[in-house]
Amino acid sequence: MRFQNFRWKLEYVGFRLCACVIESMSVRQTIRWAECLAWLMTSVLPRKMTRYHVAYENLEKSFGDEYSPAQIDETIRRMWVHLFRVVAEIIQFPRKVTLESCREVMVFRNRKAAVTAMNSGRPVFVLGGHFGNWEASMSSFGVFGFRFGVVARALDNPYLHRWFEEAREKTGHKLLLKSGGWDGMVDIMEAGGNLGLLCDQDAGPRGQFVEFFGRPASTHKSLALMAMEYNALIVVGYGLRLPDNLDEARWARFEIGCEEIIDPAEVLADESVDNEVEEITRRYSAALERAVRRAPEQYFWVHRRWKSVPCVRNKAVRKAA
Repeated sequence: MRFQNFRWKLEYVGFRLCACVIESMSVRQTIRWAECLAWLMTSVLPRKMTRYHVAYENLEKSFGDEYSPAQIDETIRRMWVHLFRVVAEIIQFPRKVTLESCREVMVFRNRKAAVTAMNSGRPVFVLGGHFGNWEASMSSFGVFGFRFGVVARALDNPYLHRWFEEAREKTGHKLLLKSGGWDGMVDIMEAGGNLGLLCDQDAGPRGQFVEFFGRPASTHKSLALMAMEYNALIVVGYGLRLPDNLDEARWARFEIGCEEIIDPAEVLADESVDNEVEEITRRYSAALERAVRRAPEQYFWVHRRWKSVPCVRNKAVRKAA
């Protein structure tokens, strides 16, 4: 235990030293740093180590004949550049993103619809995915005074976890852990508050299977069930990275968008819907897919999103019964 604690502290000191350097980097320097690391991931390290085969298969099956092998390779490279920039920006955001600087960093799409939902007096789920810079989306709501309970996984290193927790809570959000955070989520829903979380992780064989890029993907049922139980609106959003203007911009820029708003009450009232949980889950997954298609290189393709497969035999047995 003492050795583990020493290792955690050593990792934390190393991280803070790197963070000090990253915080001082310009946009141009951040891009160069990310491109160097992306080159390392795609051209130096063994592809098995970087999950290249997972990303390649996901892109190949999602886009079919739209992408050639060379285009898939380039998308994977650009994905790594983007992801390393996200890491740097998470470190930079607490200092750079304020109400005063927000206009330099962000533009908004369907802002009025999102603000109307947030001011409706009803609980709100703000759902996103591992697309664009999801931390930019959360930060934008925070600096404008819309506070969330943000659901995330606890980091193994408690010192690093505390740093990231404090960084997220600087904009007023409250971190809720996936493990053991259910009571906090219920409290926020009952109080008419807001929850922000990423909704594109594999939910295992018991999840709700809905199409995502043309293939059935296991998705968590709990979001739809909670939304129906607490009459909560669902705002599907994203933080899309915009092209860099290195001659003028001091920061990277993002489009914070509302792709769709789903009202579970309307779904429940629709007599043509046989399975409300499936319909709500399908709608927010389809909204996320539309957003990802605008910039596929900004999606986390190394995640095994389609790991679980529907149990066809069990479905056949139930249908026969």
